Order: sequence, then structure tokens, then C-alpha cells
Amino acid sequence: MKFTLKDYQDSAVRDVLTNLRKAGRRWHEDGDRHAFSLTATTGAGKTVMAAAAFEGLFHGNDEYDFEADPGAVVIWFSDDPALNEQTRFRLLEASDLLDFTDLVVVQNNFSHEKLEPGKVYFLNTQKLGKNSLLVRGHDAEQERSRLGEPLIEVRPDMRAHTIWETIQNTVEDPSLTLYLVLDEAHRGMGTRSKTAQDDKSTIVKRLINGAGSTPAIPVVWGISATVEKFNDAMQGAQNRGTLPNVIVDSAKVQASGLLKDTIILDIPQEVGAFDTVLVRRATAKIKESTAAWAEYAKDQDNADVVQPLMILQVPNTPDRSEIGRALDTIFTEWPDLTTDAVAHVFGEHSTQKFGGHSVPYVSPERVQDSPWIRVLIAKDAISTGWDCPRAEVMVSFRPAKDKTHITQLLGRMVRTPLARRIPGNDRLNAVDCLLPFFDAKSVEEVADALMSGGGPDESPLPGRRVLINAKEMTPNPAVPESVWDLFLALPSQALPQRGTKPVKRLTALAQELAVDSLLPQAGKKAHAEMHKVLDAAQARYSDEITAARQAVLTVDGRSLVADLRNNGKSFDEFVEEADYAVIEDAYRRAARVLSPDLARTYAEYLASKDEDADSLEDALVSAHVSIAALGLVAGVKEYLDSEAEKLTKEWLDNYRVPVKDLSDERQEAYRQVREMSASPQEIDLTKPKSWMVPTSVRETSGVEHDLPTRELHLLADGEGVFPVDLNGWEDEVLDTEMQRAGFVAWYRNPPRSTQDSLSIVYEDGAVMKSMRPDFIFFSKRPDGGISASIVDPHGYHLTDALSKLRGLAAYAQDYGSHFQRIEAVARIGDQLRVLDLTVGSVREAIGQAQDAKSLYEGPHASNY
Repeated sequence: MKFTLKDYQDSAVRDVLTNLRKAGRRWHEDGDRHAFSLTATTGAGKTVMAAAAFEGLFHGNDEYDFEADPGAVVIWFSDDPALNEQTRFRLLEASDLLDFTDLVVVQNNFSHEKLEPGKVYFLNTQKLGKNSLLVRGHDAEQERSRLGEPLIEVRPDMRAHTIWETIQNTVEDPSLTLYLVLDEAHRGMGTRSKTAQDDKSTIVKRLINGAGSTPAIPVVWGISATVEKFNDAMQGAQNRGTLPNVIVDSAKVQASGLLKDTIILDIPQEVGAFDTVLVRRATAKIKESTAAWAEYAKDQDNADVVQPLMILQVPNTPDRSEIGRALDTIFTEWPDLTTDAVAHVFGEHSTQKFGGHSVPYVSPERVQDSPWIRVLIAKDAISTGWDCPRAEVMVSFRPAKDKTHITQLLGRMVRTPLARRIPGNDRLNAVDCLLPFFDAKSVEEVADALMSGGGPDESPLPGRRVLINAKEMTPNPAVPESVWDLFLALPSQALPQRGTKPVKRLTALAQELAVDSLLPQAGKKAHAEMHKVLDAAQARYSDEITAARQAVLTVDGRSLVADLRNNGKSFDEFVEEADYAVIEDAYRRAARVLSPDLARTYAEYLASKDEDADSLEDALVSAHVSIAALGLVAGVKEYLDSEAEKLTKEWLDNYRVPVKDLSDERQEAYRQVREMSASPQEIDLTKPKSWMVPTSVRETSGVEHDLPTRELHLLADGEGVFPVDLNGWEDEVLDTEMQRAGFVAWYRNPPRSTQDSLSIVYEDGAVMKSMRPDFIFFSKRPDGGISASIVDPHGYHLTDALSKLRGLAAYAQDYGSHFQRIEAVARIGDQLRVLDLTVGSVREAIGQAQDAKSLYEGPHASNY
């Protein structure tokens, strides 16, 4: 893969490959057909995950212990040829093992007896419709129902095979395994009558269930953000079992930085048509965004500047004069915008007139990579399957009744332009939508839909914010620089990752250090250190390795001897010398345990030292035997992993300061390496530069009022204040802390996964999670320095209350010296009670407690 998979993507690919292996094996062994789905919210990188799965399917993957299927053939099916083309491009962009000849778009002149293994064939609804040349306009089922048996088939185009026959021949070939991938699988699975959707439903069901002489495709994999309809269809599928669905955790997607954190909805405060007013405001926003990206690129010494895009979303029957007036307003407010910077994606693929402006057509998949387009006029052609990470501002001329169209398009605008979060900058992690024809009630319905990933049926996205008429907060000049210095020194924690391999982590770190010239030839040095470890392992486990080596070099078996005269049977044991194929198979298994790359370099290292071998080939075979034996001794892997972890930690500590001087992009690479661990890792906080926050709240009665404000927050508006939206006792905690002697400043710790949010890892059952304490307070020490305190109001009645207390206690055990106080607060009756986790006896009591309430009521707590 050209991309490094995110943790959740890696886990999903592993699970998908497991399903594909089971389904393929069961088809060939028992003739059983199976289906499963991959569910991930919009923007999670489903195509990237598919690319990794195809690489494993066609070429194998040692990391996942997955053997290639030499007969694998994939049909990628959707209802949109443009979507297929975009998918094909993304697969090529993501994979370094798939080339353009492996990704075949099935055209109308396609005619093959069978589909070829190792290829992905792109089909869509139109290509399999009754009037398509691929099926010659001939419907055998219809012919049977009318005449009983079909007439002799006439083939006017002289083709040897219809596409259905090609599929049939592929399924029936025992050397091939046909896999069907249904893209956007939730679309077209229904049964609405007399529509194009019904045509797709019929075609999809024919692929899944078979029809007439065409057999059902053996393995079906549905990919979508919403797969309930697909799952329902699978329940009703004929003779098809199901495998466990692969479900990507939406919280992990949002935390990854691939999706923008904040969606800002602007609406008029009054009733009326305010399209011109909000178009002016939108133009100001896109100009601000353009300047902010240019400044960020300059700050990062990056020549590639993101060119943000503004979208004008219009009704399906647009008022061309209205669009013309909007363009007039944009050009007036943005004099630097050239007339050729506007395009449209209407179904009419030709230049369109809007007022006095002639606007050319551009195909949707070209928009992202056409930075000259700064304003795009669209209906709903880009609301599904399309995305444009640089799209940051949208003005919708659709009326309030078109909420679904708006949320669908906004759901396509949530990818971050650089595929990572910009540390501490909400402005560059946000998308703006201005709704001139919406009222407050309608816009809140849009907000609710967007909180669930952009669609009414998608899963919730913890960490995403949808703000209405938000205001920007920047670093507060009233806060001393010494507070910021202390803030940046506070330790945060990253969640551990499932299935992380220490040697892989060390290799990844070495690669990054070499890229930044912090440690030249770091990869060679890392492997050299691991070679020493494996040498030591050979000495430490010499007896076990000698026995394992013998097991590699010999093949034990039993012969059945039948005495026909006496009707007796006996077994004779035999021992044969292993041949080259057996040795190499044992070596490959060991390499998957130790690390394929390390096994290769260690084999070369051992061969270079073998003076007794007759040739280099013999020396390598001997080295492979030694490595195969190492892989059979359990203690070797544990020892190797332990030493790899030690070296990784040493290098991370040694180069921590130089890494902080690198660009955000490079620091992100090291942050990901830190997180590639089976245990929580310490990570640095980032200074926030821009927050977008709500300044008003609407009560259930419909009455809207401004939020109260407080001073001396680390970020503030131009008046030096920060709006607070807290419950009653959180307000009480905040006011109490602000009145304490020596109080200097406070910080509302963001409750979402950003680099400026202090995170603490805790264990909830068997699952590791992150908690983010509500407040950090800063105060003067008697010696004139600044100290920090964590104060976290948290209800004892919540199911995770005790788990969070234990996580906070473990954090206090490890990092208590960084803080004056680490306190958990809860209301018991009318009284606030506090647990100070810097006290050892309190931590001990938390470890022994059965519930959180008893702790706050007991002697280890005090009145707050």
C-alpha cells in the first residue's frame, strides 16, 4: 500500500480478509455461498480498505497471515459509472501492487469466455440492463415465460458470450473464485416499483441469487455507510450463509483526523430572504480560509497550498437569474477571483448561462484535482459517492424542505484536505454551510442528521460538532506565556492499538527518523540491533532451538501395513529428511511471526557469517532453517518484542525534542508511531490556535439566549471572554476554582479527539477507551511558578464512573508530579464531594471499590 492504514482500517482489512478466506474455502470445499458487509461512516476510507484487501486477496499478506487466492476474480458493482471511475482511480492511487491492467472497466464491446484471475471488473446497473449491448437486448427469462423455451439465440453482433454467460463460466470454473463487491450496498436493495431503482434491485438480486442458467456469485461483500437493507436482503437470499459483518467504530474514524471535526451552520436571525447577505458572508469565509491555508503552508514550509472551494447548491430546477446575482455578489466581494474560476456539474454537460456569466461543465471526479475551480455550482449530482476534501464553504439555495439533499452533500464535504487534523486549528478543521432560506427549527434538524455522519441512517459520530452561528476564539493575550509553557508540558495519553507488532513499530520509527535525517541509516541500525537480539536468543534458548531445528529438518510420518492373510493392520513410523519446499514453508511461517523483513535481513546476516557452507545458496538454506527453528520457540518472539519495544522507546525519547521542530505533517507521522503500541503511550499536547464555539443556546421552548461568559480562559474572543455551556454543578466547580487564591487561568478541555485535548486512557471491561477531564486550572505557586490542576466533575451514577476513576488513578500514579491536584468531583445529595487522586490511599481505595458512589460517600472523599 502507498498509504499507511489507520488503526481502525488495519483492523477492518484483517477482518475482511478473514471473511474472504472463509467464504472462498467453503465455496470450494462444500459449494456453500456466503455474504458479509463492511460498514463504515462516510469518509472512513472504504476504498483504501478495499485496496488493501484486494492486495491481500491477489498477492497475499504476511502481516495478516493471509495466503493469496490464485483464482480470485472480483466484480465491483455500483449503480453509477462515474462512481466506478472514481473508485478505480482511488484504488490505483492507494495501491502499489494493483496497476491499471488489473482494474478493468467493462465496456459495451467486452466479450470474454471467463473473467481473468487477479483482476477487478467494474460493472454498473446500466451495463446489465435489458437494452445493454453486453446482454444483446435479449432476456432469456422473459422469453421462457412467453414461449416456454427460448428460441435459437440470434447474435447480430457476432459475440461469442453475453456478460451473463461470462459470469456463469467464471463461477463454474473450479480453479476460479468469483467475489462480488457491492459499492454503496444500501442503494437499490429495495423493491420500489417501476423505477430505475427497481431495475437495479432486480439486477443485484440476480447477481446474488442467480437466475435461469446464471448461477449465484459465490461470495458477496457489501460496502456502505448504511447496510441495513443489504443485510435484510442477505437474510432473504437463497441458499446463502452470512459471515460476521465488519463494523468500523465511528468514534475511531472521527478521532483519526480523516474527517473534519466541526460543521458550522449559519442562518439569518430574522425571517426573510437573505441569500445575498449570506452569499457575501460565505465569500468572506472562503477568502479567510484561502488566507489561512496560505499562511499555514508558509508556516510549514510547504509549497503545496490547499485551495479551498465554495459550493453553490441550487434546486433541481434552478433560477438562473438568482445564480447570476450570487455570482455577481461573489465577484464584487472577491476582486481577485478570476472569471474562469467557476464551474458547474449539472446533468447538462455543456456551458451554462447564469445571468451575465458563462460557466463551463466539469465532471465531478475532476473537481478535487482542479485547483483552478474555486466556486462550483451543483444540484445533487455530487451528493453520493463523491467527495472533495478542499470543499470548505457551501451556500445552499434549496428550501427548508430539501434537508436531505443538504445533509447528503455536506456529508461529502467532511474529509480533511491533508488527510490529517491541523493541530489546534478549528478554522482549518471545519466546513461552513450557509442556509439563507432556513429557519432555526429546520437547521437544527439538519444538525441532528449531520451528527450521524451526514445521513439519516448512519451511525452517530462521537467527536463531531455541528455548531449554529459559531464564533472564533483565539489565544487569550491576558494569559501569561508561562501558563502556555506548562500546558504544553502536560502529559497526554494515546490509546493502544490492537495487534500491534513491536518490530513493525521499530521499523516504522526507523523509517521516519531516516526520512528526516535525524538518524541516518536508521533502518539498517534497527535491524542490526535486532540481529544481536536474535543471536542472543539462539544462545539463551539453545536447547529448545536445537530440538526445533531437528523438527524443521525432518518429516515424521506413519505407514499403514495391512496383512491380507490374517486380516490384521499395523502402523510403522518413519522419518524422512525435509526437502527445500518444506524448509521454505517453515521459514515463511517463522517470518510471519518474527517479521518478514527482519527475517530476510537476518538470513542474509547469518549467511554472510557461514564459512562452512559450499555456496551462498547453501548458506541461505541453512540460515532459513535456523530462522524456522527460532519461530517455533515461543520465548524467542517474546524476547524479540521486548527488546524492540525498549529500542523504540529509547529512540522516541532521544529524538523527542528534534521532532518537535519538524512540520505538523512530520510530527503527525511520529505521533502515529507512538500510538502503534499495545500499551498507552505518552504524547504531547499542541497549542490551540483557533476554536469555533457556540455563543447562544436554544431552549426546548424555542427561546434562544446568549451563553454566559467567563474571563481568563486560554482562548477568548476579541473581548477577552469565553462562552460556557455547562450544567449547574460544573458551573459551581468553575466559579469555585476561579475564586481560589492564586488563580491565573483555566482551560475547558475539549471532549473530542484533538491534539489540544488532554486524554487519559482507561479500561472499560476488556476495551481500552479515552477520557478527557473537563477542566485544567492554572495557579501561582508560593515560589512564583505556575502549577496545573485537573478537576473533573463526573456523575457517579454513570456505568463507566468507576472505570474512569481507576484510569484517572493510574494516570495520577504515573504523572502526579506534573500537577498540584488531580481531583474527581461528584454531587452527593446537595453536597459536592471530591476525591484527590494524588493521594496514595485514595488510589488504593479506588482499586478496591465496588462502585463509585461509595467512594464519594466514604472517608476518602471530602467536601469540595
